[in-house]
Amino acid sequence: MTTGPSHIDVGAYALGLLEEPDRRAFEAHLSTCLPCNEELTVLRGVAAQLHGMPPIEDPRDATPVPPPPEVVTDLLRHRARKMRRGRVRRALVGAAAGVVLLAGAFGTGLTMSGDAGGGGAAAAGAGPSVRVVDGSVEALMRDGQRVTASDPGTGVTGTVAVESKLWGSRVGLRLSKVRGPLQCELVAIDRTGRAHTVAGWSVPAKGYGVPGSPDPLTLQGGTALSSDEIARFEVRTIGQGGGRTLLTVPV
Repeated sequence: MTTGPSHIDVGAYALGLLEEPDRRAFEAHLSTCLPCNEELTVLRGVAAQLHGMPPIEDPRDATPVPPPPEVVTDLLRHRARKMRRGRVRRALVGAAAGVVLLAGAFGTGLTMSGDAGGGGAAAAGAGPSVRVVDGSVEALMRDGQRVTASDPGTGVTGTVAVESKLWGSRVGLRLSKVRGPLQCELVAIDRTGRAHTVAGWSVPAKGYGVPGSPDPLTLQGGTALSSDEIARFEVRTIGQGGGRTLLTVPV
């Protein structure tokens, strides 16, 4: 509360109408404001006379007398402060919710417990819960269903990891011994022989998992196919000079 608006709280303080935060703020102001102390002395006498006085009934035909302007101003200011406090609380709740939503855009996110395929059952009687999960490709390669293969013709080796979801399958790939420049894609081949694109990427000239560039390529994608519907994965070249299969990974 600023020093200016504190002056108008004298009447409300004398009558005991201030809320606790406003009362403490006014008392702090009162310790340094001589005019407010003088006015409070007068108003306390009036308040003492009013204490215990029964209400006076107005005549039926009496015209209501409007309250003094300072009383109206005081009430309006109190209502405005209460509304501001409510808006601040709502803004803080909204900001907290924004932080939760933004967390899902990074490696560690939030997911409803029912989204995880094959997850444990919720506690009896508990409603939908939110749990923190590691959404990184490293966790998928560690915890998913993994299959490793190599192609003797191209020399490419790779590991595919699959994690079942309600919406299909989350797929991770770690690829080595591939040189560029190339444009590639990972496709899932279903039991009927149809190809479903999982992810696409470019291989720079230095390649991945080769001398001079030892780090493998690691990425993740997804497919609407369930793990039971996938027969194999293929790493294919696309773009100019495309159409070659660099690696086949049976499931």
